[in-house]
Amino acid sequence: MTHSLLNSAAASRYFSRWTNSDPKRAGLVKQSAVQPLDRDFFVRAIQTETAGGATLNAAMRRLRNLVICTLIERDLSGLADLAEVVRTMSDFADFAVQEHLRALMLDLTAVHGQPIGEESGDVQEMIVLGMGKLGGGELNVSSDIDLIFVYPEDGDTRAGLPEQRSLSNHEFFTRLGKKLIAALAEITEDGFTFRVDMALRPNGGSGTLVASFNMVEEYLIRQGREWERYAWTKARALTGKEHDIAALESISRPFIYRRYLDYGSIDALRSMHGQIRAEVKRQEALHPERSNNVKLGRGGIREVEFVSQVFQLIRGGRETDLRDRSTRTTLRTLAEKNLLTPEVVEQLLSAYTFLRNLEHRLQYLDDAQTHTLPVSDSDRLLVANMMGYRETAALLAALEEHRRIVALQFDTIFNDKQADEDSDGKELCELNEHDNLESITSVLHALGFEEVATASQRLLLTWQSPRLQSLPEASRVRLTALINAALPIIGRMPQGRLATLGRLLDFLEAIARRAAYLALLTEYPHALTRLIRMIAASDWAAKYLTQHPILLDELLDDRTLKAPADWPAFALDCQRQLDTAPGDTERQMDILREMHHAQLFRLLAQDLEGDLSVERLADYLSALADILVAATVQAVWQTIANRHREIPQFAVIAYGKLGGKELGYVSDLDVVFLYEDDDQEAPGLYAKLAQRFITWMTALTPAGNLFDIDIALRPDGASGLLVSSFATFEKYQLNSAWLWEHQALTRARFCAGDSAIGVRFEALREKVLRQQRDPHKLKDEVLTMRKKMQEAHPNRSMLFDLKHDAGGMIDIEFIVQFLVLRYAPEYEQLTADIGNIALLKLCGELGLIDAELAADVANAYRVFRKLQHQIRLQGEERARTEVERVSKEAGSVRRLWAKTFAIV
Repeated sequence: MTHSLLNSAAASRYFSRWTNSDPKRAGLVKQSAVQPLDRDFFVRAIQTETAGGATLNAAMRRLRNLVICTLIERDLSGLADLAEVVRTMSDFADFAVQEHLRALMLDLTAVHGQPIGEESGDVQEMIVLGMGKLGGGELNVSSDIDLIFVYPEDGDTRAGLPEQRSLSNHEFFTRLGKKLIAALAEITEDGFTFRVDMALRPNGGSGTLVASFNMVEEYLIRQGREWERYAWTKARALTGKEHDIAALESISRPFIYRRYLDYGSIDALRSMHGQIRAEVKRQEALHPERSNNVKLGRGGIREVEFVSQVFQLIRGGRETDLRDRSTRTTLRTLAEKNLLTPEVVEQLLSAYTFLRNLEHRLQYLDDAQTHTLPVSDSDRLLVANMMGYRETAALLAALEEHRRIVALQFDTIFNDKQADEDSDGKELCELNEHDNLESITSVLHALGFEEVATASQRLLLTWQSPRLQSLPEASRVRLTALINAALPIIGRMPQGRLATLGRLLDFLEAIARRAAYLALLTEYPHALTRLIRMIAASDWAAKYLTQHPILLDELLDDRTLKAPADWPAFALDCQRQLDTAPGDTERQMDILREMHHAQLFRLLAQDLEGDLSVERLADYLSALADILVAATVQAVWQTIANRHREIPQFAVIAYGKLGGKELGYVSDLDVVFLYEDDDQEAPGLYAKLAQRFITWMTALTPAGNLFDIDIALRPDGASGLLVSSFATFEKYQLNSAWLWEHQALTRARFCAGDSAIGVRFEALREKVLRQQRDPHKLKDEVLTMRKKMQEAHPNRSMLFDLKHDAGGMIDIEFIVQFLVLRYAPEYEQLTADIGNIALLKLCGELGLIDAELAADVANAYRVFRKLQHQIRLQGEERARTEVERVSKEAGSVRRLWAKTFAIV
């Protein structure tokens, strides 16, 4: 910002009056303005005044005047920026409250004794909560301070002397609070220290001046309103014992921050803002000279604060770094989290700085608590000059531009989106829960639905369901509006309208009791459109969203939804979030699930948009699983109290689909646990680690489960140990393992944990796969195993089972496994874990099988996987299709099977 064109004396009448009334004061200001003011300065100043005979009240008021004049001098001369000004004022307010409270507490306890908690027997202290800009550490130079007085426990004071008279703790702290207000706010010949506003306390002006923790908790639970959630985001304890402050925060935090994503906050803050704007307009109509309110006016300071705080209220329950009380810090966090673009945040911060600086200069004129531009032209020019402008018009132009930017961003978030979308098809779609079947049928027919009678009946049943009838009226209104908004979108679909409507209604019925989810879809109509598109494409996606509706949040931002996967960044974020809940097993388990679901949902969205091939999707899902397995191992190890090392010498080996990097959306994880540790306690510790790992993965928490785990491939199967030392595993694989276990090794790899064990495992795997085997015996054992699998999965339908039928995927996998075990002793490259398609191609290139037929079968495997994927997305348990659809591919597989097993 441009420096002031005026010095402090010319700019501020208050500065001139105060410095001119005592010849020493100009020198004091000049001396104190050399460097930023801090608590040490405040302490020295008070000591100097009281040593000269001043009371604490007089000394604090004189210090207050010196502090403000010093800030005017430093600010207007360019030595202090906005951050310093608001920090200094906040620090001084903290100091004033603490010093007065300490002195008053001594006086009052001398008369009545110490207040003692009835339950704990501990001495009680009053917690003074700073609210508003004081709570946020961003106090104005001429602001009042919003306070709330709280104490932990009821009880009585302990009167130890005959002249002391016992009081209840409530009466004691009420007297203390009144005395504190008077000490700060009474106007004397030295002025005042701070005006005090207590309107934010429970029940406002009609409530008691002080409240116990029990009173606060009961009030917030039973009567706390949405605007109070907004106010309490700024609450900061200026006094009190640390453990009492922590206990109070544990009471207020669930009230302020919901465990879920609370999009209902948008409507609540929109309503609150509307009331503020209505009052400002009323005041401006009565007093036109009060126009241009830089705090409450359009595009003003309050709108920047609302933009910042709405994200806190929506997401602060789940993202603790959004709970900072500072508007500026929160805005920067929004950019870091990509919730607002860095460009938008920079514009808002620039506007906020401009508006707050302007607000201060309005207050510098006369030390008045004002937020409006002055009426007189001369004062307006003074303010313009303080802002670095030579003319008032230039200031007004800059002000208008900043307010325009703020208003635009505010409207982007807070405009009533539903109203904006209402024109789209609403003339046709005015259905509500009281409509009869005939009315619903008429509307659906006009919107282009097929099977109108069935669709109408389905919609009617939804509206008449007991679950929806028992909803609060506001939720029923929102639900009706969403259905009316959705019907035209579904009606324009080329096909599948009835199925899509059914899936949507199932979803809405499932989330109807969570008003925040209804609010999200109401506030963001494009999210509703995206939701409909996804559930139309996939019944599995519809069910997944119904199980995890928190994922609706992912539909809001194309940048997030379509962003390429960044696995190193995801792993770091995963660890960072786990670190926010050390020792909280339940929360850490939920964090892992939430991160898994969100990332899986992004992949699902990209998959349904056609942005990912089946192979790329499987790679990504496998990489996601690897990261979550690694994070879980490390988190679980921290829960083992008697662990003997910080990093476990323990590894997870992946088999099956995870081992082959062919994971699907609902695949379980085939794993084996190995360790390499000579400590005598190691077997028991790593067994405990493996058991807890399985629990963390499979347990059903409020956030769902993570993965199903299959450990059947461990040495000796169900009768074997859960965890094996590497030496035991090596001995088993070389001397005792069945052939099918060596087949499984063709699709095995190190997944997570100690990489040194991973290196040793890979060397062992290669050694086992390259063992010389009798070709005839190998063929017989592979064919016997294949026959057992076919018998275990009979197909009595007229459809082709893509996985289990002859000519299907398992045949291809068995061909590849046979070729690897048969020829790896001669061709080392066959041991590479590169997937079935690449291995088929490699076998063709090596001349082990016909190269052209190998390519056909590789293509068949690709086709089968794609079809399997599409069928599973429609919610089918078995991947079966019409025989004619894959007859060519299945024929190629059968030919290669015959040729492969006819020649050994």
